[in-house]
Amino acid sequence: MGGEATGRKRGRYAATDLKRGLILTAARAIFERDGLDGASLRAIAAEAGYTPAALYFHFDSKEALYAEVLGQSLSALTAFVDAAVAGAETPPQRFRAAALGFFDFYAANPRDLDLGFYLFRGGMRPHGLGRERDRALNEALEASLSPIRVAARDLGANAELADLIMADAFAHASGVLLLAHTRRIRMFGTPPRTLMERHVETELDRLQRGV
Repeated sequence: MGGEATGRKRGRYAATDLKRGLILTAARAIFERDGLDGASLRAIAAEAGYTPAALYFHFDSKEALYAEVLGQSLSALTAFVDAAVAGAETPPQRFRAAALGFFDFYAANPRDLDLGFYLFRGGMRPHGLGRERDRALNEALEASLSPIRVAARDLGANAELADLIMADAFAHASGVLLLAHTRRIRMFGTPPRTLMERHVETELDRLQRGV
């Protein structure tokens, strides 16, 4: 009897996980199409083939759904960067791998870049997903960038400089990716990755010279 009860419980958990996964897949499709502001729980429910009430069993708001979708994206980003860094042996190689890995992930996955820029929707006034969700997502983003900081420290940068270098790499990558994603980069006639590589090599040269 105990084994049967355990089996039924596992079956319920599997069904719940499956439903949750379908909802998240549908939510991502709607968010990619309509953005955070334009999406609705009703549209997400219709995409998933459920009623809005079924969504509320798993998520209390569209902000909660968006946070979960973005969190999955950031986890994939971190795994991609970590894999790139794992194949590098020296601090300079790890610095290049971390910075270019971050760039390459978003260059290959522009819809994830859209998800990551949720704070800029609605003009110059940023919109959040709630204090705790924003904090958790910012920590996840920092985790994907932290290999840049670690490599900078290994190259001799102090803590303050390493933080600055990490932030600068993020800002540079974001700017180039945004130009590439909107195709504004074409006016310069330079491949987007070349611009990122140039930034990385300039920063690496400074670190190695102790400037």
